[in-house]
Amino acid sequence: MTAMDSTLQAMVERVRAAAANATPLRIRGGGTKDFYGEAIDGEALDTASLAGVVSYEPTELVVTVRTGLPLAELEALLSAEGQCLAFEPPRFAANGTVGGMVAAGLSGPSRASVGSVRDHVLGAELLNGKAELLRFGGTVMKNVAGYDVSRVLAGSLGTLGLITEVSLKVLPIAPAQATLRFDCSQADALRLLNAWGGQPLPLNASCWVEDAGQPVLYLRLRGAVAAVESACKHLGGVRLDNAQVAADWDACRDQTLPWFADIAPTQDLWRVSVPQTATALSIDGEPPLIEWHGAQRWYRAESEQGAAIRAAAKAVGGHATLFKTRDATRLRGDARFDALSPALARVQRNLMHEFDPHRIFNRGRLASEA
Repeated sequence: MTAMDSTLQAMVERVRAAAANATPLRIRGGGTKDFYGEAIDGEALDTASLAGVVSYEPTELVVTVRTGLPLAELEALLSAEGQCLAFEPPRFAANGTVGGMVAAGLSGPSRASVGSVRDHVLGAELLNGKAELLRFGGTVMKNVAGYDVSRVLAGSLGTLGLITEVSLKVLPIAPAQATLRFDCSQADALRLLNAWGGQPLPLNASCWVEDAGQPVLYLRLRGAVAAVESACKHLGGVRLDNAQVAADWDACRDQTLPWFADIAPTQDLWRVSVPQTATALSIDGEPPLIEWHGAQRWYRAESEQGAAIRAAAKAVGGHATLFKTRDATRLRGDARFDALSPALARVQRNLMHEFDPHRIFNRGRLASEA
């Protein structure tokens, strides 16, 4: 038996014992996303031992890794080959893991242009609540016959089982990029982004924010050199130095921009997902930070504004998530996620029952689990 097989066998035995004793387990990698989702209890199931690269074929644009592998190590490996995780997973801190990245299902500034984590998951290995080691998907794009379980794992927050291995689609680093700055109001920024979205432009990311009291739209272009240069001439704005602005885009992805740092002790951070074409929402208080060409909007708000934020998002066909709260006593109070529709809630319950019938994995991490 190899060292890796021994590691997996130990995990299997741990899960089998937990299922037999109805002992809840709390899956934990680097702990960088412990804040996300409902607060949970349970014995810690550490994934640090599930590290290592299983295979990497740069010419095939696919990498397969154990999920305890630090995300920073994977990104360094890809960068050395001129490749990347195009969806720019938020890191939040230095010790995040690939498993946490997939389980949380969070994507960075480029998500609206290149797709989400789920779109880049090709296959996965899962240790379910019956102590069975299951494989789904593969290492090519067209490998799905029936229900694509490997992609359902993205965003499941560990409630279906322990993801032990994952195969990801990777992409070459774009040959050219540019960031343009436009001084404009929120309404004008949304109008411009909507108009640009219908044109053949190499749009990659956008961020509208009040920067030192000045409303500013930052637009990042990525693609072929000719396409980027042509778009810069067509769009106008002030072109920023790539080397200087790179750190700002990293800060946007990892939520270390001043806008995020300035959240008051009495405020929560809300993530609002809406159609890109939605106009400014009727939410009292400070202006939001807007990403994804209008589709993702962050709000700093007092706790009593939660119901109004959810209602405003729902009114335009979106939803709201209580992403972070600084008041730890509220972690077991207000629901973090919007309630699912009855049909989706039924599907989710059925999936959880099928993969984790004893409900030992991350019990209660998703609001609709109760």
